[in-house]
Amino acid sequence: MHRRAFLGTMAGGLLATPLPAAAQETGKVYRLGILTPAAPPATSDRTPATVSIPEALRELGYVEGRNIVIERRFAEGQRERLPALARELVQLRVDVIVAVGGTVGAAAAATKTIPIVLMGADPVGSGAVASLARPGGNITGVVIAESGLGDKRLQLLREAIPRAARIAVLATTEPPMKGQWQEAKRAADALRVALILVEVPDADYDRAFTRMVTERAAGVLVLASAVLHRDRKTIIALAAKHRLPAIYQWREHVEDGGLMSYGSNIFKLIRRIAVYVDRLFKGAKPADLPVEQPTGYELVINLKTAKALGLTIPQSLLLRADEVIQ
Repeated sequence: MHRRAFLGTMAGGLLATPLPAAAQETGKVYRLGILTPAAPPATSDRTPATVSIPEALRELGYVEGRNIVIERRFAEGQRERLPALARELVQLRVDVIVAVGGTVGAAAAATKTIPIVLMGADPVGSGAVASLARPGGNITGVVIAESGLGDKRLQLLREAIPRAARIAVLATTEPPMKGQWQEAKRAADALRVALILVEVPDADYDRAFTRMVTERAAGVLVLASAVLHRDRKTIIALAAKHRLPAIYQWREHVEDGGLMSYGSNIFKLIRRIAVYVDRLFKGAKPADLPVEQPTGYELVINLKTAKALGLTIPQSLLLRADEVIQ
């Protein structure tokens, strides 16, 4: 396994401090709400916020059942349920709400007083915060699904399959998809590649991949989405079945058999989410905590998957990879 040092430091000024060994013993039992658009994760899946955030909080001394109660609410892909679920968390008088994957709007509509930690994409563009440096109101957080990378991912995929003339873009109907689609379109014009937008509002991935094959796509750009991340194993299996090279957002996709990923390290960002929750529990005001965004990204390539696809990854691309899985 080849590794190159992961460069980049997290923004955030006063928040960019080492993680404390444990939460201060105050005798208080804190209540955290986690609102997510996805379904409950499989027990073997560590990545989803409802699993990874509690793990990160444990590193800070918050142990579920001892000094923290965590209320999890899942929309199970039905975004119309989010407002009611957000109101449930408010009625439970949680101390902080973590809004995952585009749920911040529902959380913000439900409360103007409970601190909200967003975990999603483009909070300024969506109107969730006034600016990253000065979010204002009761919302702060960490940018997870970064905007501005759709073009880079498309470029990397095209380098892996230089003769590709048509590339499918796998998306959901979630609001953040629009910005990512526009990024990919701009890059496609420069690369002279035709894009095929394939949306899966009902998680019918078999039909989505059948369409890609019918429309002669040479590869797949999988947009950043909590739902698509949840369903990554199905997507990866179908990409392999139809012999379609694909690029994803996070390294977990590549570790699960995907070809390539380019993005931030989600576990590092989730640890930052835990730091924000800790600070808010201890009395910090959301308006005083700037929204963090990653400043370093990693390219991960799975050579085993490339070989199974009959694909030779250019040496120039391999040399730029932060990790190559053999």
